[in-house]
Amino acid sequence: MRAVDTNVLVRLVVRDDADQVRAAEEFVASGAWVSQLVLAETMGVLDAVYERTPEQIATAVDMLLNHQQLAVQDSDVVAAAIESFRKRPSLGFSDCLVLEMARKVGNVPLGTFDREFAKLDDAVRLQ
Repeated sequence: MRAVDTNVLVRLVVRDDADQVRAAEEFVASGAWVSQLVLAETMGVLDAVYERTPEQIATAVDMLLNHQQLAVQDSDVVAAAIESFRKRPSLGFSDCLVLEMARKVGNVPLGTFDREFAKLDDAVRLQ
């Protein structure tokens, strides 16, 4: 299976360049894999560059998880991260994803200096 880069996912979500959207759609038409890193980078771009709200970011992740031609790496982990992100959008999607990845492999607690992040189960604040 082929894989996609961050800029391809951004085009599929934002749809701001017709030629690139068409090329991205053609590339993924036969199926494509999305790594968690590319997904996290894409959500970072949506936040920082396109100033999407947390709800819009969560909706974009849902759309990618349910996309017929895309296979998201560890989609169960990503779905759990979105659930956490919707409850605490101030954390950011990436933080929620990092915690869910650690949970999946049993490497918890996750240490952090972030007070808000440390409020989640399986995260501890370092002092």
